[in-house]
Amino acid sequence: MWVYEKKLEYPVNIKIPNAAAAKVIITQMGGPDGELAASMRYLNQRFSMPYSDVKGVLTDIGTEELAHLEIVGAIVYQLTKGLSIEEIKRSGFDTYFVDHTTGIYPQAAAGVPFTASYLQSKGDAITDIFEDMAAEQKARTTYDNLIRLVDDPDVIDPLKFLREREVVHFQRFGEALRTVQENLNPKNFYAYNPEFDRVR
Repeated sequence: MWVYEKKLEYPVNIKIPNAAAAKVIITQMGGPDGELAASMRYLNQRFSMPYSDVKGVLTDIGTEELAHLEIVGAIVYQLTKGLSIEEIKRSGFDTYFVDHTTGIYPQAAAGVPFTASYLQSKGDAITDIFEDMAAEQKARTTYDNLIRLVDDPDVIDPLKFLREREVVHFQRFGEALRTVQENLNPKNFYAYNPEFDRVR
């Protein structure tokens, strides 16, 4: 199904380690609005999506989110590579270090491990697309917050790229929503549709 090109979708070249930055950026790996949750959400929703072009959008974006997960992992790895124990203690990275050393582990900035409760797959086309649009905006806000907290241009650059992709994904899901709405009641797509009483 996929062709894997062995390079990052966007380059990450961080010269100065910074465990404090890594501690918050890890949230885009395994936090509630992170890339892992997004990828799993979209790749699972695609199975029950009745419209092939929208199913294609879910597959495309879900796959790209895996590439974004790889970028975030590269950022965290480069930010923690070669740190001394003193730097780890001083930055507050010691709580992560105790459990994972400097291995990449999906968790939120607060230390909560990734959980499937971060994502939804309802099996209803309009519900799932609205969920996806909200997810992209929450991820965009998280990247905005991360950019505010970081002052290294080498870190900010890939974060800006990832934020931009959230905006593009939101727009693509908006187009997908139009497709879904066109297939529902054209006068009031919020109205009850008895077709949905039948299991697909």
